[in-house]
Amino acid sequence: MSGWGSLSYAFGPLLAFGVLGVIVLLLRWAFAHGTSLVERRPEVGSPEEYGLLVRVAAPRTFVEAEVMRRHLEDAGLRATLAPTTQGPAVMVFPDDVKNARLVLRSAGHEPG
Repeated sequence: MSGWGSLSYAFGPLLAFGVLGVIVLLLRWAFAHGTSLVERRPEVGSPEEYGLLVRVAAPRTFVEAEVMRRHLEDAGLRATLAPTTQGPAVMVFPDDVKNARLVLRSAGHEPG
């Protein structure tokens, strides 16, 4: 390493600052607000706070709600399971409300 001369004294600290800079950038990205890769818990609101979605069933448990949602999806209807302040709710778009209630009744579920 005799060919390096005075550059060898500057290379070590420059390399350390470069590595430290990369670590700082990675940590800023990892801990930045709103850009987390971890899914947040869904916010719970009243059934009226879900935009265009309309509640077609209000089962007692999330398991019942998921079974109802799957029955609707099997029938070709888009359905969402939403946690509301009044408990779980199975919700569909307004155009599908009538068909969703018919599917739930025929499957033996009590639409709400």
